[in-house]
Amino acid sequence: MSEKQHVVSALVENRAGTLSRVSGLFSRRGFNIDSLTVGETEDPAISRMTIAVTGPDSVLEQIVKQLGKLVDVIAVRELDPAVCIRREIMLIKIQADETVRPGVIEIAGIFRSRIIDVSKTTITIEATGDREKLKGLLLLLESFKVLELARTGLVALERGSSILTRD
Repeated sequence: MSEKQHVVSALVENRAGTLSRVSGLFSRRGFNIDSLTVGETEDPAISRMTIAVTGPDSVLEQIVKQLGKLVDVIAVRELDPAVCIRREIMLIKIQADETVRPGVIEIAGIFRSRIIDVSKTTITIEATGDREKLKGLLLLLESFKVLELARTGLVALERGSSILTRD
């Protein structure tokens, strides 16, 4: 069985315990959750979960079916990477005195990232993009000392007029 990363989008009731029930389905099946983001939608009673997981296709199909049967789940589907937009936000604090600061600023500019904080000894960059872009940014920043790193996890929507709605 070959394993690959899958992205599952689910609309769920915005109430206590929903996250635990949904994530429990994945862990019981041996899937590692690479990233899980949850946030309120345009309707405050509904949250959107974006779950990036690694595992075999056959098991994921069963999980998606089982998720659809949970009381709190309104709609669920795996997103096709060819027709969805994926983004993540990353904050990176780098040790950067005045001698290395220009190099860090140049790299941030190449990746259309923003400098959001500067001190005498550090620079903090905010970067938004897909996994490959963020990986490339980190690769170029390897020659500097990364002091802290925080990532939001993946968020994704289907392109065009296709929307996830109540089935």
